[in-house]
Amino acid sequence: MVQFGYKLAAEGFGPAELVRQAQRAEAAGFDFVEISDHFHPWLDVQGHSPFAWSVLGAIAQGTERIGLATGVTCPSVRYHPAIIAQAAATVALLSDGRFTLGVGSGERLNEHVVGRGFPAVSQRHEMLREALEIIRLLWQGGYRSYEGQYLDLEDARVFDLPDTPPEIAVAASGAASAAVAAELGDGLFAVEPDAELIAEYERLGGAGPRYGEAAIAWAATEQDAIEAAWTTARWSLTGWKVMSELPNPVNFEAASAYIRREDIADQLSVGPDLDAHVEAVRPFVDAGFDRVAIMNLGPDPDTFFDVFESDLAPRLRDLRRTP
Repeated sequence: MVQFGYKLAAEGFGPAELVRQAQRAEAAGFDFVEISDHFHPWLDVQGHSPFAWSVLGAIAQGTERIGLATGVTCPSVRYHPAIIAQAAATVALLSDGRFTLGVGSGERLNEHVVGRGFPAVSQRHEMLREALEIIRLLWQGGYRSYEGQYLDLEDARVFDLPDTPPEIAVAASGAASAAVAAELGDGLFAVEPDAELIAEYERLGGAGPRYGEAAIAWAATEQDAIEAAWTTARWSLTGWKVMSELPNPVNFEAASAYIRREDIADQLSVGPDLDAHVEAVRPFVDAGFDRVAIMNLGPDPDTFFDVFESDLAPRLRDLRRTP
C-alpha cells in the first residue's frame, strides 16, 4: 500500500511553524513528513531556511505516530558524514525509530557556503558513496577510522545509537545514482515519476521503499493557486541542471524570470479540483513509488490539511498501480 507524506517547505516557513505544520499533518492522517535540508531558500521572497535538524528534533518530540524524513541531506560537502551519522542517530532515538535519512549529492545553492567549492557531478557521486560508507561504519558502534579519496574519518565514535539504524533513502536521477542507492541505501528517493529509474534500481538489487515527491497547488480558486505557486515556486520549473548549479537566491530569481503564470498552470495541478490533484499523483504510483510526499504550493496550509483529511486522502488511498 502506498504511503502519503507532506513536504514541509522549510524555505517558506520558520521553525516553529514547521513544527506546527508537522503536528497538523499527523492529525490530518499523513503517514510521514519530509523536510528539505537547505542553507538558503530558492528565492528571497520565500524568506526562511531554518536548521533542519533542530526542527526535526522538535517534531520528533511534538508528534507521536508520523514518520520523519530528510528530503534530502547532502552528507559530503557542507556537512561531514560523521556529523550526519550523529544527527540521524539522535533523531532516530528522539522519534522512537520513526526517522528516515534521505541523502543526495547536493546543490550548489547550499553546499558552496563553506568555501569548499562544488564538485562535478561524477565526483559528487563518489563523495556520496564514501559518505554513506562512513555513516554505515559509525552506526556499527565503537571507534572507527576511514581513509577515502575525498573523505576521511579519524578515531570517531557515535555514542548514542538506536538499536536499529535509520533507513537511508538515496536520491537518484539516473543509472549512476541508482547504483549507489541499490548498493549502499535502504531505499530510493526521486522527484520525477520515472518508471525506468525504479526498474534500474530493482535490477541492481534495490528492494527498499521508493520515495517520490509530487508538487500540486491547492487553493479555493485556480487563480489563487497559480499566483502562490508562481510567487514562491517558479524556480522548480527551471530543471534539475539549473537547480543543482546556481549558487544563490538572486541567481534563481534571474533564471526563473522567463517563467510565466501560464507556465505554472500548464505544468502543475492548480486550484480546487481534487480529481486533477489525484491524477497529478497517479504517475508516481504507476511508476512504482510506494512513498509519495505531497508538496502543496498553494497559499493556505491549514485549509489544505482540512481538505486532505476530509476528501483528498480517501481518493489518494484508492490509487492502485497500473504499470
